[in-house]
Amino acid sequence: MADNTYGYVRVSTQEQNEARQLAAMLEFGVTEENIVVEKMSGKDFRRPRYQRLIKSLRTGDVLVVKSIDRLGRNYTEILEQWTSITKEKCADVVVLDMPLLDTRQGRDLTGTLIADIVLQLLSYVAQTERDNIRQRQAEGIAAARARGVTLGRERIELPEKFYMLADQWQQGGISSRTAAKQLGVSYQTFLRRAKEYCAI
Repeated sequence: MADNTYGYVRVSTQEQNEARQLAAMLEFGVTEENIVVEKMSGKDFRRPRYQRLIKSLRTGDVLVVKSIDRLGRNYTEILEQWTSITKEKCADVVVLDMPLLDTRQGRDLTGTLIADIVLQLLSYVAQTERDNIRQRQAEGIAAARARGVTLGRERIELPEKFYMLADQWQQGGISSRTAAKQLGVSYQTFLRRAKEYCAI
């Protein structure tokens, strides 16, 4: 495998094991020194190691991920990243678990077109599923209230600073008690919300 092939491995928490993704990268032929491992949530692309890797990509380079959700969870942002990598940087993307998402095959022709169509389809399906989940939740809550069911305590609204502190906690840079103190909430509340936020 050429030196311009890079692997990106992501797990959402320090406790999760990246061994399966690493094995897939090595089996594909990515050299160990070209594999970037990051332990952060995939909710957005504000990930330092990912950002450094993308900035270093040049024309003809190849970015390899095990599955599309390792790149991220927000399909709108995935589409933007995909366009930036393949159209602006003229690099390629290979998704190991989905062979159709491989822009190396037939650049600017059928292969790239198929990859773009598949990605758009995945984005549509993911968005539709999110909308359906929200609708089912709303219907469930409405039905419960109609039956007179009292739904738990109102969730505490957390300040914007919560997300930065949750990321720091996930990276091991701050304790849950210190973060909770800065936010003025109990550490149990911080832990519960941070785990929800950082979940896959």
